[in-house]
Amino acid sequence: MHRLAIIALSLAAFAHAQEPRTIPLWEGRAPGAFGDQDADQPTLTFYSAIGNQPSRTAVIIAPGGGYGGLAMNHEVRQVANWFNAMGINAFVLKYRLGPRYHHPIELGDAQRALRLVRARAAEFQIDPHRLGMMGFSAGGHLTATAATHFDDGNPEVADPVDHAGSRPDFVILAYPVISFQPAITHAGSVKNLLGDQPSAQQIDELSNELHVTSQTPPAFLFHTSTDATVPVANSLRFYEALKQAGVPVELHVFEVGPHGVGLALQDALLGQWPQLLREWLRHRGLLAK
Repeated sequence: MHRLAIIALSLAAFAHAQEPRTIPLWEGRAPGAFGDQDADQPTLTFYSAIGNQPSRTAVIIAPGGGYGGLAMNHEVRQVANWFNAMGINAFVLKYRLGPRYHHPIELGDAQRALRLVRARAAEFQIDPHRLGMMGFSAGGHLTATAATHFDDGNPEVADPVDHAGSRPDFVILAYPVISFQPAITHAGSVKNLLGDQPSAQQIDELSNELHVTSQTPPAFLFHTSTDATVPVANSLRFYEALKQAGVPVELHVFEVGPHGVGLALQDALLGQWPQLLREWLRHRGLLAK
């Protein structure tokens, strides 16, 4: 059977195996919230791994949408089910969006998600040191920001969730916005996240290629050369920064393909990237044996 057909059948078989469960990032109103509507309430939706031999690995998925929306189907549900079929727990992050919310609210939501899953690792039956984050497009920017702006937690505060660190153990970036430098960025993401007149300091702070260190987590990146929405230079610059810092990184650039393809199940060429990711996860010891 064709490899893409196998992936599609796997997703269909596992999509309804267990109902996902939505968890608020904070009890009560989230810090900085302007109200109590759905858009004001960041959440995680838990998709449990399938099978009798879970890997004890988990991935938090941040969908794209230019920081103004969330692509919740092809960049979230399908991907969560794909991870589940490999024995990986998946958590879909619904983070707050611009122009209603600006930085650092979105980063705070991502950091809280990482802390919450890590703090409740026993409940989710995962290893707190096998927690990664994946992002598509602007969700890739949020993921890269979390990978370059993190802390070890604060044991002095009352909330036990905030005792946990916010560094992802690995990151997966699909056609990501990495840089906010005008020559290569996605202008809509910058405007939604920072408003109409961001300062030069804000632009540099959120150009993640400028903040890579030896402590930045290992990364897998996928992009296409013909992406007309987010230039491939974003992934190339992050790759070079990671290599310079000695951080393990793997980058796949496909010659042709549009932006926002998700798993690319209908494309025989681009549809190879999920298998490449699977082998990267296997090589890093993140799949069940």
